Amino acid sequence: MNVNETSRFVRLRAELIVEVDGSGDLTAAALKRVVDDPHLPDDERTHAESTVKEDDAEALAYLVDPFDLVKELPGIELTQASWSSEVIDYDPDSPDWDPDEHDDAEDGEEP
Repeated sequence: MNVNETSRFVRLRAELIVEVDGSGDLTAAALKRVVDDPHLPDDERTHAESTVKEDDAEALAYLVDPFDLVKELPGIELTQASWSSEVIDYDPDSPDWDPDEHDDAEDGEEP
């Protein structure tokens, strides 16, 4: 395949595991973002406020925006983005935890 036949689209995948050691600070920051969002309709604002108060994962998801990762990169236009967050049981010493488990997968196949 030559350069003219190569797709211009690139899928960037990132997985982060973060430790929340300031739940109140996280919630406050997410609530501020909800309140300051001028494009958020009132019914959605009420729902967003409720979810970020109840769940650290929701608060984090509300604060993280994939557009922020690429907005200042030259030659890049974000075409589509999706993201989610969830509370997980994490033990870095567990043999079940392998941060490189998907490195050997090709074409979306599991190793």
